[in-house]
Amino acid sequence: MFEDFMTSDMLTTFAGLTTAVIVIVQFTKPLVKKRFSDSCVRLYTFLIALILLFLFTKHTNDLKGIILMLVNAMMISIASMGGYELIADPMAQKTRRLT
Repeated sequence: MFEDFMTSDMLTTFAGLTTAVIVIVQFTKPLVKKRFSDSCVRLYTFLIALILLFLFTKHTNDLKGIILMLVNAMMISIASMGGYELIADPMAQKTRRLT
């Protein structure tokens, strides 16, 4: 099926970046949660997506390129968070508590 686990070519695609963010965040999340609150994990996911985008994709240093990179990092982090929830607990019935 696959000859390589993860290559730099895979990290130039949306699916590859999303997979990499899921793996990195889930592997390091216990360390982050020890020092910070649960809501900081979302920011951490965004930062990981932004770093990977910066390292593995073509980008321009003008305002348009920077905004595009930020938007793409948001899309990847949202997909990563939702993708993990779907895989880890697909039948979750979450309820929202009113405070």
